[in-house]
Amino acid sequence: MAGGLNKVMLIGNLGKDPELKHFEGGGVLARFPIATSETYMSRKTNEKVTTTEWHNIVMRRGLAEVA
Repeated sequence: MAGGLNKVMLIGNLGKDPELKHFEGGGVLARFPIATSETYMSRKTNEKVTTTEWHNIVMRRGLAEVA
């Protein structure tokens, strides 16, 4: 399997405040949900439809400190 890096930019609304977990070795873990929404016009009913998807975010190391 070839190694690679996948990057994603999620722009949405924070579901709740980040939960931080501190470890003995100085490590930090942050977890929080983000909601992203998509709005479009339905072809069948010609009405505006909004769908929301939730993403569970986990951050480690320096990024967790920023969260």
